[in-house]
Amino acid sequence: MATLNLASPFLCVITDDFLCPVTSARKALEGGASMIQLRNKTASCSQLLSWGREIRELCSLFGALFIMNDRIDVAMACAADGVHLGQQDIPAKAARKMLGDRLIIGVSSSTPDEALQAEQDGADYIGFGHIFPTSSKEKSYAPAGMVMLEKTASILSIPVIAIGGIDAGNAFSLIAAGASGIAVISAVTRAESPAEAAKALVMIINNLRR
Repeated sequence: MATLNLASPFLCVITDDFLCPVTSARKALEGGASMIQLRNKTASCSQLLSWGREIRELCSLFGALFIMNDRIDVAMACAADGVHLGQQDIPAKAARKMLGDRLIIGVSSSTPDEALQAEQDGADYIGFGHIFPTSSKEKSYAPAGMVMLEKTASILSIPVIAIGGIDAGNAFSLIAAGASGIAVISAVTRAESPAEAAKALVMIINNLRR
C-alpha cells in the first residue's frame, strides 16, 4: 500500500468538475503537487475509469499519490493509491474490511468528533473542513475555522489535510496550525497558470521545513 509522509507537509489538488481532470492533474503535478484527487459527481463510471488510468500514469511519473473520490470500485480498477470517502459514503470501517491494506482511505470530516471516529474506523488521513468560505463546493454548514483545525490535528495521530477556501494568502497558517497538508481546487485549477499556482503553494509549504 502507498503511504503518506507524515513528516513533510504536502499539496493535494482536487480536480474541477468543469475542467478536464487529466489536464488539471498534469499541470498541478508539474507545479509540485504531491497528491491528486479525482472528483467528479456527474461523470459515468467508464469516464471516471478512463480519466483515472491517465491520472494514475501521471502520478506514477511524478511520484505523487492518486486518490479516487467516493468510488472504491473505480479506485481498484485503475490502481489508485487510495479512495476518499465523504460522511454520506460507505463508512471507513466497512471500506477497510473490504480493502484490507490495499488502499489508502481518506475521510471528510467537519468536526473533531467525526475525525476521531474516522481514525478509529481505520482512516489513513482526514480531509478536514471547510476551513474558510468556499465557492468550489456547496456547503450547508458554517466554516470550521482555524480553532477547530488546530484542535482536530492535536487529537489525531493520522494526517489532517485542510480544505476549503485555501489560497496562497492563508496556506502557511494552516500548516502552522497542525495540518499535514492542504487541499485546493480553484486556487490551482482556475488559476491563470495552474502549474505556477501549485508551485507557489508548494513553496509556501516548504518554507516550514527550513
